[in-house]
Amino acid sequence: MANVKEEYDVVVVGAGHAGCEAALACARLGCKTILFTISIDSIAMMPCNPNIGGSSKGHLVREVDALGGEMGKNIDKTFIQSKMLNESKGPAVHSLRAQADKQEYSRQMRITLENTDHLVIRQAEVTELLAKEGKILGCKTDSGAVYLCQALILCTGTYLKARCIYGEISHNTGPNGLQAANALTDSLKKLGIELFRFKTGTPARVDKRSIDFSKMEEQKGDEQVVPFSFSTDPKSVQKEQISCWLTYTNEKTHQIIRENLDRSPLFSGVIEGTGPRYCPSIEDKVVKFADKSRHHVFIEPEGLYTNEMYLGGLSSSLPEDVQYAMYRTVAGLEQVQIVRNAYAIEYDCINSRQLKPTLEFKEISGLFSCGQFNGSSGYEEAAAQGIIAGINAAHKVQKKEPLVLDRSQAYIGVLIDDLVTKENHEPYRMMTSRAEYRLLLRQDNADIRLSEIGYQIGLVSEAFYQHVCQKKKDVKAEIQRLEQIQVGAGSRVTAVLEAYGSTPLKTAASLAELIRRPELSYEKLEVLDPERVLLPADTIEQININIKYDGYIKRQMKQVEQFKKLEKKQIEADFDYDAVESLRNEARQKLKLYRPVSIGQASRISGVTPADISVLLIYMEQKKYKK
Repeated sequence: MANVKEEYDVVVVGAGHAGCEAALACARLGCKTILFTISIDSIAMMPCNPNIGGSSKGHLVREVDALGGEMGKNIDKTFIQSKMLNESKGPAVHSLRAQADKQEYSRQMRITLENTDHLVIRQAEVTELLAKEGKILGCKTDSGAVYLCQALILCTGTYLKARCIYGEISHNTGPNGLQAANALTDSLKKLGIELFRFKTGTPARVDKRSIDFSKMEEQKGDEQVVPFSFSTDPKSVQKEQISCWLTYTNEKTHQIIRENLDRSPLFSGVIEGTGPRYCPSIEDKVVKFADKSRHHVFIEPEGLYTNEMYLGGLSSSLPEDVQYAMYRTVAGLEQVQIVRNAYAIEYDCINSRQLKPTLEFKEISGLFSCGQFNGSSGYEEAAAQGIIAGINAAHKVQKKEPLVLDRSQAYIGVLIDDLVTKENHEPYRMMTSRAEYRLLLRQDNADIRLSEIGYQIGLVSEAFYQHVCQKKKDVKAEIQRLEQIQVGAGSRVTAVLEAYGSTPLKTAASLAELIRRPELSYEKLEVLDPERVLLPADTIEQININIKYDGYIKRQMKQVEQFKKLEKKQIEADFDYDAVESLRNEARQKLKLYRPVSIGQASRISGVTPADISVLLIYMEQKKYKK
């Protein structure tokens, strides 16, 4: 009997957060797309933390949204608590974070996928990639069915040769006990793709009824909820929220962990993969931060219709009996009952230096990769890569120019640039400190930065784009107006300033100058500005930030200009680094290995110094002059 053979424009392998964004982007851009998943019930599953966003990750979600992605819209539909983090600090590090109803998040994303034109969902395991002469042709499933395509996107997450481990127990399964994908690794190796072995972990889930919340600190959501998606009506997300809770480990907890380190597969050598430095297990924290007498434990609900609670901060691969013992030393968890054990998971992923900034493999045309399979961690990092891989796969099929966001445009640009230019020997996690232009790349202005790109590509609607254009005009016009309005040092002005603890004026000043004072704002000066018209809250936010941080923003924009100059200096794909005699051997080796596309990208490769860049620039100028 002949096997099934079908043709698609794009094949997407894996339906996690990367795969969902990739498939939606391709289908919405008109490509006939098929999305493969080992289990349809695991679409957009959250196998670890039950939340979206957080420090720097919230930036990524809003950027995905501004480009026309789905994650922000989906969490707005399904959150059970929302909080803006770091509000006591500057706007560059403000980040939105929302607790999700995990099952509802998955269900709503599935509904979106199932009702998207040009998109087919298929439950099957992809076991082999088909390629010839450095070009992807399609894939084969475990049933022998062949699916031909012009572009294929790998979004396999933590499923390739996955192994879940706690104590002496080891199961060859994917997250949450789902089937692992054991065959595809060999096919990738045959194509010459270099793989790493990484690991991550997750805490236990426990029964809410066995927790004593009276011994914990209640963590409530924001009174005024800010939606993730710029297209979500703020009124629609003002709802009753579910509380989270905070407690702490103690010396007794740490002692139990120390006494059982020999039984931890993490320390006994059973686990081969490298884990995430910035999201360590509790046993890792106890060993590496031995001076700390306690660590935070966040008790987070998994959803509205379940008693499962997530023990944030207690990720572990210790044996079951040790998990019980250490959890029950924590205030409020003395009688805790485990629903699902904590475990570590090992999986195969690629060395991401094999990718172009478009997330296409350098050596295999039409093959793209995104998400945790690229050596990153987190749902948000996965979604961000997913939408870029999806756009570029669609553009490959449609013979359009690829999309590359640079480090000055978006956190997504920082994320992908770091993945393809740096040596990542552990799961990569996005952090605000990685973004050198973070004052420009705020979560509040992602729509202003990126919606035009999303609109030009075809993922952002005309109505939304026009809304953002109007917002930009309103912000600019209102700032100019505020700079022109002068107020004097009269008694009325003095009374307003003193009411907010601000120094009275000695000479006239513009309203913009007053707003620059830390204790004042656009809203507080309304009484001195009778001519102003009513503006939306998000427009007012931009006015305040742009006025208050004007000097810093202008300084950073000058830095971006210098950065752009280096990014524009392209390096030919066949550039002969051996011909550059003054180049150090280490730099020559790294440049030949990574094959950077520009001087800017070359400058960020570890092992390449500013002196090496100078040598390269001089050589390129001399070569250009000789021509």
